[in-house]
Amino acid sequence: MKIAIDAMGGDHAPKEQVLGAVRAIQEFEDIEILLVGNEKEINKYLTNSERIGILHTEEVILGTDEPVRAVRRKKNASMVLAAQQVADGLADACISAGNTGALMASGLFVVGRIEGIERPALSPTLPTIDGRGFVFLDVGANADAKAEHLVQYAIMGSIYAEKVRGIENPRVGLLNIGTEEKKGNELTKQAFSLLKEANINFIGNVEARELLEGPADVVVTDGFTGNMVLKTIEGTAMSVFSMLKTALMSNLKSKLAAGILKPELRTIKNQMDYSEYGGAGLFGLKAPVIKAHGSSDSTAVYNAIRQTREMVQHDVVSSIATLIEKKDR
Repeated sequence: MKIAIDAMGGDHAPKEQVLGAVRAIQEFEDIEILLVGNEKEINKYLTNSERIGILHTEEVILGTDEPVRAVRRKKNASMVLAAQQVADGLADACISAGNTGALMASGLFVVGRIEGIERPALSPTLPTIDGRGFVFLDVGANADAKAEHLVQYAIMGSIYAEKVRGIENPRVGLLNIGTEEKKGNELTKQAFSLLKEANINFIGNVEARELLEGPADVVVTDGFTGNMVLKTIEGTAMSVFSMLKTALMSNLKSKLAAGILKPELRTIKNQMDYSEYGGAGLFGLKAPVIKAHGSSDSTAVYNAIRQTREMVQHDVVSSIATLIEKKDR
């Protein structure tokens, strides 16, 4: 299989993209990688070109660019060309750590939606205390949603959890302000009724405070709420670790304790790092499109490649298309 990577997207591009690609090639013998970007810059870090190709371009979509306009005007941007490789059948999937909105636009306008999918969903796998993690969607592909969209999110997330994460009969929860069936606004009430009838393992409502305890393997919500929750979790985790660091560096006694606890603290930090699970999948497109975190290092890029490989291997897109077709009959 071939995976196209936007080598110029992200805070640390192209170095971390190249290093992540080299590691993935060493780990997986069944993949080829196409790095799309400035060849001169890429070659500064490319120590092994085995099964790694370069598609040269000097055009880049910036984080400050207006997403849709940038995709339409910058036809030779590294992100757009990576998506075009997928659309032309020259690559099986693509990855970018660049402008999130532009990648979603590239996915929609270049790769295209699965027939029957009304709204694609952006979906990371978030960590839980027990280490299982959960698939969370939508986290910002669409600010607004209808109840029918949440059902499609649930189906797509359930397929991904089963095929890629290896969870048999994954539990699907609806994010809400209470666990009772009648709680919530009109969207969640309508979605609850539809999810009960869907061909998934729907377990009911889950509350935001429970998310990291792992009450469900898949949690669905509208993109506005999902993005707010995701950024709240990110911000809270960073703040807690910052306060902990300040406390542990406050005096000699606490510094000695920090030295002893350092391995355990690093383990906790890694456990709560969702980039360890890969990137956020843009579900509902005709091929896997993965959004890596903007600050991705080589390990995060490697994990995004591993995740993408598994999506292609398990033919997640075809499984989603088949179930959506059956549902619409």
